[in-house]
Amino acid sequence: MAIVEVKAEITGNVWKIVAAVGDSMEEDQEILILESMKMEIPVSAPEAGKITEILVTEGSTITEGTVVARIEA
Repeated sequence: MAIVEVKAEITGNVWKIVAAVGDSMEEDQEILILESMKMEIPVSAPEAGKITEILVTEGSTITEGTVVARIEA
């Protein structure tokens, strides 16, 4: 099992977290939604696996490249 870090591709605010620790994810399944410049941008799982950590909270501001979650693939 490998740990995969899920990174934000843009700077923005964490608008909504739609997955939880322990959830099984399919590749490209939505983990959370960022808000930037009044647009909603989903952050999706890069690989199938199980979420082991969510490292951000709703309402927090993050920058491009921030690790937002970890998946055990």
